[in-house]
Amino acid sequence: MYGLVQKLAAEFIGTFSVVFVAAGAICADRYLQLQNQPSFGLVGIALAYGLATAIMVVAFAHVSGGHLNPAVTIALWVTRRLGTLQSLFYCVAQLLGSLAAAYLLAAIIPEQVWRPLGMGTPDLATDFTRLHAMVLEGILAFLVVLAYFATVLDDRGAFAKVAGFAVGLMVMADVLLGAPFVGASAANPARSFGTALVSRHWQNQGVFWVGPLFGGVIAGVVYDRLFLGDQPPS
Repeated sequence: MYGLVQKLAAEFIGTFSVVFVAAGAICADRYLQLQNQPSFGLVGIALAYGLATAIMVVAFAHVSGGHLNPAVTIALWVTRRLGTLQSLFYCVAQLLGSLAAAYLLAAIIPEQVWRPLGMGTPDLATDFTRLHAMVLEGILAFLVVLAYFATVLDDRGAFAKVAGFAVGLMVMADVLLGAPFVGASAANPARSFGTALVSRHWQNQGVFWVGPLFGGVIAGVVYDRLFLGDQPPS
């Protein structure tokens, strides 16, 4: 069994890695454009984010559960599958990992590349309201958390040993759908927070917390009630 410090370290490192790759891919795509070179576009950004998530969940699921997203952690807390104090510590570790990744990107990548993009901090499309954005973010989070519960948490998941790849694929799909409307955070408040703080881009930041947390809680409760009735919280 792993101790709390090891679990928090796993959440920090995992979230750091995901945010570093996800936000870094957006900056890299912009750099290629500035250099008049072929860029990889939305598909490449989604692939980078999804693969990073999949690999980190697989890497750390046996240590901390591989949440890497406060929406997942809060869903587990609401369904009483994670204690209150541990849930709080997990969220703090995730936010610190995201912040560390954003600061490192800012130190490495030229400011003229990442500053105009807000380092990939999500925001709303010009004709998208906050209500529409929260609903979309909620649905995207619902799908990610549902995939997590069904593959990582549920012992009967078909591919338990590589369950993180299902979560990563869902993150990739979320980016492809959500990026044109609400940015490419894939309903992960930690992913939104780190780059927002470093770039000082706070517009509509509340949308990227309320929507994902609400959608994640609904997904957790739905899966818990429908499919985990015979697996009560420990």
